[in-house]
Order: sequence, then structure tokens, then C-alpha cells
Amino acid sequence: MNIRTSTKGGDKMLNQMVVVGRLTSDLELRESENGNQYSTLTLAVPRAFKNAEGVYETDFIPVKLFGKVAEHTSEYCHKGDIVGVKGRVQSGSYEKDGETKFSLDIVAEKVTFLSSKNKEHEDRSER
Repeated sequence: MNIRTSTKGGDKMLNQMVVVGRLTSDLELRESENGNQYSTLTLAVPRAFKNAEGVYETDFIPVKLFGKVAEHTSEYCHKGDIVGVKGRVQSGSYEKDGETKFSLDIVAEKVTFLSSKNKEHEDRSER
């Protein structure tokens, strides 16, 4: 495994995430003013444990995609598909109603298609 780290002040640092989940919707490929392609997706990731009421909760994780990653993902991956995303965490801020809001997103470096919801449905129908 090749892991890139940055060194600042002699400390080793790493900003890398791997998340596997279901796409909550089809992706819409967009183009920025300067002609770069981009898209966003949300991954639904069930937690591995139950809450106090005995229910498995789900986290909804926002992911930003750019360039060929955005193009290929929007073309081949659809709502309900399971994908793996490798990327980095990016923090940001914006103004809304006079207040500064903060956000955390994953910026995808690679998206791997793992399973189709339609394929799972077809496999169960054949039994």
C-alpha cells in the first residue's frame, strides 16, 4: 500500500477516507463556468450497531467528484448501487442568513462500483 503523507513541523499527517455505501440518487453531471465537470453524491451508510431503541441508524455522507471521476461515476453508477469511495476530507465554510456555516465533505479520488441494486433484485427473482 502506497500512502502519501505530508510533513509539517516534523509531524506525519494523513487525510484519507474510504467509505462504502449506497447511492441515494442518480448523479447529475454538471459543468463549472471554466468548463470543468463535477458532480455530488450522497452515500447512505448503515451503522454497525443499534441505537438505544434497538434500531440501526444510517449516516448520509456527502461526496464531491471532479473531472473523469465525476464523468464515469455519473455514467455507470445509479441510485441504490453500492460503491466504494476513496478520497480526502475537505472542510469549508459559507454564509447563510448572516451566519457562518461549516461543512465537511469527502472529495473523491476514486470510486469503485461494487454492486447493483437491480442486479441483486434480479438474482433474488431467479431463485
